Amino acid sequence: MQPSSTLALVEMAAKLRREGHEVISLAVGEPDFTTPSTVIEAAYEAMKGGKTHYTPPRGIPELREKIAEKYRKENGVKISAENVIVTPAKMGIFIAVVSFVEPGDEVLIPDPGWVSYPEMVHFAGGKPVGYSLDENLGFRVNIEDLQEKVSGKTKVIIINSPSNPTGGVFTWDDLKAIRDLVLDHNLLLISDEIYEKIIYEGEHISPGIFEELLPHTIIVNGFSKSHAMTGWRIGYMIASQEHLSQMVKVQQHTISCAPSMAQYGALRALEDKDSVQKMVEEFRGRRDFVYSKLAEIPGLSVQKPRATFYMFPRYQFQISSKELAERLLREKYVAVTPGSAFGNNGEGHFRISFATSMENLKAGLERLTDFLAHL
Repeated sequence: MQPSSTLALVEMAAKLRREGHEVISLAVGEPDFTTPSTVIEAAYEAMKGGKTHYTPPRGIPELREKIAEKYRKENGVKISAENVIVTPAKMGIFIAVVSFVEPGDEVLIPDPGWVSYPEMVHFAGGKPVGYSLDENLGFRVNIEDLQEKVSGKTKVIIINSPSNPTGGVFTWDDLKAIRDLVLDHNLLLISDEIYEKIIYEGEHISPGIFEELLPHTIIVNGFSKSHAMTGWRIGYMIASQEHLSQMVKVQQHTISCAPSMAQYGALRALEDKDSVQKMVEEFRGRRDFVYSKLAEIPGLSVQKPRATFYMFPRYQFQISSKELAERLLREKYVAVTPGSAFGNNGEGHFRISFATSMENLKAGLERLTDFLAHL
């Protein structure tokens, strides 16, 4: 396993700050908003009421029922509370991978895609195989490339829509093609839907909406991005009873259960629509600002993301993305994430997170513009 490139830059930036430098981070995918006060209050009241103990490994029943209701009403996925496990979202993806991937199995992952997918597959003894996202189509899945990557050793396909690091969103046609591929080859589909709520154009479609696909699908979602609850470590998985009966074993023998007070906070978060909408509208304004500034910089090509709080510009300079990110941090004290962290197809790009204040974005982009001018 390789260390996280994102967190490595965070550590490098922290060191520079300790040395007295004013570092602007455009690297970390963490909303700069505080968790809604109603959610904090709900967790606080739960703790004062003694809800500070172990919960059932699958999560408190009322939260599982609320999650199932959310997916039935909002996503059209026909499930019940029996199809839900409450767990930190990142842990959920890890549990899904280690529960079903055996040594030698191939797992198809998006390229560019989230930095932790290949390392989780490596941990399970599997082989990550990247499939391309088409930059010319707003980083949607390249179905032909995905089909070509399926082999006799393929066990799992991981999809992430809306996508980190690109902000791309899969369409109905994309998901229908993926559905057919999964069913034709009897594969398992892991759908990472953590950015579901942060969407500006188009719509989020969960593959679980296809009833015939649901027995082959594990959906992972959570509250970190949608409700600014990164520190709460709370999310969930949705799957068939057959798959859940295996995954709950991993939960029992690792974290036992998700934090009790975080579960009660999440229960309240599912009722809070206004805070989510306000945050998304703020992100929309930041997205438009960052896009307008990057589009003016010579040597950059940038797609306007339809979702998430990331932008993934391509550059034309003769320098690796790792060197670009490190030099930008050392010379201008601005942190971005090198595109190579997200796979082979990420080289020649860097990721900017606009989940920070407009003040930081303005100052950071000025420094970035000056840095790239000297390249």
